[in-house]
Amino acid sequence: SFQIPEYTLEATGYGTLKLLEAVRNLKINPRIYQAGSSEMYGGNRSKILNENSEFLPRSPYAIAKVYSHWISVNYREAYNMFACNGILFNHESPVRGETFVTRKITRGVAKIALGLQEKLYLGNLGASRDWGHAKDYVRMQWMMLQKNDPEDFVIATGKQISVRAFVEISARHLGVELEWSGYGVDEVGKVKSVNKKMCPGISRGQIIIRVDSAYYRPTEVETLLGDPSKAKRVLGWEPN
Repeated sequence: SFQIPEYTLEATGYGTLKLLEAVRNLKINPRIYQAGSSEMYGGNRSKILNENSEFLPRSPYAIAKVYSHWISVNYREAYNMFACNGILFNHESPVRGETFVTRKITRGVAKIALGLQEKLYLGNLGASRDWGHAKDYVRMQWMMLQKNDPEDFVIATGKQISVRAFVEISARHLGVELEWSGYGVDEVGKVKSVNKKMCPGISRGQIIIRVDSAYYRPTEVETLLGDPSKAKRVLGWEPN
């Protein structure tokens, strides 16, 4: 969104307004789910974030999402529309785009294990996120739309790991243990031990993870952790 902020605003912000306007004067009252984002919290340093936490967006995408959130609330209150916001924390699955960090890591480690790729370059390894599965989150979206009255909900797991830990878990699934050295852009992930039967393309002592500053955001968001207690209490939702 830093590279194409105008398009981001048009699609992510104005897109919601156009949808609300399109249905405002219909004779039927369709139920609208607006896809919010944990990125709206951005620079909020609270340990855990819920529906009442302050939005402090730190990217054009997050700013557009805040607009979508509040325009949905405004139309709900002004025109009695069924419009609800789901504030989704990171949600992943095997069909996630390959440039997103979760798929980039799992595909990259697998390719390195087979000798098809030498190294995996990542951005901020210390960034921590609340990662859940898209199936759980879509189920929660559906549950929100079954309520008699529209409400806004945080959708999260309440658990958090760093990008670095995500890399370690992915490597461990292939029989690779990593050790880290260096700091910031100089940090590297080196193979401490390896199951050669599973990973013929990897050798002990090999550096397979490096940091590239090109993948850092101009304004970084170090930590995001959601509090899904309202979803659990009101709707009985649990992430599986």
